[in-house]
Amino acid sequence: MRLALLLLCSMALMAVATRAHDGAPDAESGLLLVANKGDHALGLIDPAAARQVAAVDERGVTGHEVIASPDGRTAYVPIYGNSGVGKPGTDGQTLVAVDLATRAIVGTLDFGHGVRPHCPMFGPKDGLLYVTTELDQSVTVVDPKTLKIVGAVPTGQPESHMLAISKDGRRGYTANVGPGTVSVLDLEARKTLAVIPISPSTQRIALSVDDQYAFTADQTRPQLAVIATATNTIAHWVPLPGLGYGTAPTPDGRWLVVAVPPAHKVAVVDLKTFTVAKTIDVPAAPQEVLVRPDGAVAYVSCDAAGKVAAIRTSDWSVAALIDAGRTADGLAWAAR
Repeated sequence: MRLALLLLCSMALMAVATRAHDGAPDAESGLLLVANKGDHALGLIDPAAARQVAAVDERGVTGHEVIASPDGRTAYVPIYGNSGVGKPGTDGQTLVAVDLATRAIVGTLDFGHGVRPHCPMFGPKDGLLYVTTELDQSVTVVDPKTLKIVGAVPTGQPESHMLAISKDGRRGYTANVGPGTVSVLDLEARKTLAVIPISPSTQRIALSVDDQYAFTADQTRPQLAVIATATNTIAHWVPLPGLGYGTAPTPDGRWLVVAVPPAHKVAVVDLKTFTVAKTIDVPAAPQEVLVRPDGAVAYVSCDAAGKVAAIRTSDWSVAALIDAGRTADGLAWAAR
């Protein structure tokens, strides 16, 4: 009996060691965050249970996007205001820090004037927080520990809405909605390197896993621009089944998941052929895409439906529709 117990303990320890060695996070090792614009709240979703377990009140104002700190303890929500990009409305000027354990706001950064702060991203090397500040035509650099502004990177364009950062932390790319351009930024020197014309209007931006391509969606035609980052030129146009929006690559670099709001679909682009290989029906107005770190699930916020679609990447089927708050938009993954 004692020998059997020892064998069982040994097998259990080996299983734990194997999981630790693999370093592959599963659904229970993280928390999905969603910006519920209509509720003025940050939603916390348990991905294993496929349900929203809490909502943190943003004090009556609206954040569109969210990012989690690398340690998964804190969420940062820029407070954009009550309007859409380029539309009349209030001009947000703050960013709030949310403690994910206590589910409470624990800090606020005031930019000092209306800037419509929107997309937050962590620098992968310097640990700084980069936030698009549209009305200043810049990306503001913030120390997340002190919530102090430590610098700014000009984009040279209005309505710099979304931001993507290269794996080495040296380059930033903003989608500039109204001008229909992408700004290429030197984040170390804090200057604009290039402005790439895309279309009369563009939305969202993501980078391929190897940083060779940047992706942004034309808002005047159903097509996706594929930018070669080595030359800062458009290398491919990918036809879509409707106007595209948020995008995210799978960790293996094979697929790009694209939200297509007018069609109520998600398109899966094969990054070897730059063609749509699959479309998936989802609830109304899909917005943002987040692929789980282990690559097993793609989460898509569905604005008009107030839901998040969880899509299995193994067979591209909808595994769950998770009830979120009103006008669910920005998504982030908090490691646990």
